[in-house]
Amino acid sequence: MGNSFGKLFKITTFGESHGVALGVTIEGCPAGLKIDEDFIRAEMQRRKPGQSKITTQRKEEDEIEILSGIFEGQTTGTPIGIVIRNADQKSKDYSHISDKFRPSHADYTYFEKYGLRDYRGGGRSSARETAARVAAGAIAKQLLATKGISVQAFVSQVGDLALKKPYQELDLHKAEENIVRCPDPETADQMIELIDSVRKDRDTIGGIVSCVIKNTPAGLGEPVFDRLHAELGKAMLSINAVKGFEFGSGFEGVKMRGSQHNDAIVKEGDQIKTLTNHSGGIQGGISNGEDIYFKVAFKPVATIMQDQDSINEAGEKVTVSGKGRHDPCVVPRAVPIVEAMAALVIADYLLLSKTNKLRDL
Repeated sequence: MGNSFGKLFKITTFGESHGVALGVTIEGCPAGLKIDEDFIRAEMQRRKPGQSKITTQRKEEDEIEILSGIFEGQTTGTPIGIVIRNADQKSKDYSHISDKFRPSHADYTYFEKYGLRDYRGGGRSSARETAARVAAGAIAKQLLATKGISVQAFVSQVGDLALKKPYQELDLHKAEENIVRCPDPETADQMIELIDSVRKDRDTIGGIVSCVIKNTPAGLGEPVFDRLHAELGKAMLSINAVKGFEFGSGFEGVKMRGSQHNDAIVKEGDQIKTLTNHSGGIQGGISNGEDIYFKVAFKPVATIMQDQDSINEAGEKVTVSGKGRHDPCVVPRAVPIVEAMAALVIADYLLLSKTNKLRDL
């Protein structure tokens, strides 16, 4: 239960942090989609560990093995199977907490649910599971590209250091030009310095990843319980360490009056547009054709290189000492994960939209 996501474009992930491999099956991808395997590999490189001084130093190339569903460079319409083998597990780094619960991890909750747990890096609860999502998201992105839809995420805040400019004033492609993935070079340098100082303090820090989806057609989404923003929220909140999701004007919108917040509708040629976009591209749970934009808040990584009080499986008081290789701040590597989950949602709703009109059947 709980290992699958999506309705028509559906993924199921499997594997653990220190197991033999992670993987994903993708169902519902239309036949005939040309697949660029190098693009999938490039997306995996963006998420992989060990890519800079401000990420975990675990060394995983995250090379993909496509097992099924793609023939001669095109999807066949059958389930796509992808495996990412683990290569640099150091399970001994976790032997000291084999019966201890790490604060703010899933150790205790998994133990209560299953009566046992894989203590090696958290097993299934590890953020390493997201490698499978990025592989699937890379295929979803290629599907969206056939419709001109793009998904671009970037780091907009680390701790209390936030980007001051709105995304419309930034070249979002510049996010890939620095290790923190912030599109403003000056702010990026400050963020890198902050994360590195936190790392040297043997501590961690949180941040925010913003995401913009462009060229989404109007009409994507389902009424009431399956609203587009609700599914995006679920997708983002399913990512490890996520503590908050807001789209459009978000919490800032409460400071405005309706006369300020309402997005006036105009027609320019054959195109219907809004003069502002406080709605974040979604109204009534359905896309209106404007940019969809949202923010995702990530907590500080729970593993810190300091002693912490906790208990063991017997209920005895113990001290937990952080060991191993961990990110001082998760947001730089979370950028491709946010993009992948957003792409999966839009791909799913794009396919669902074809079943709502008689002329599309």
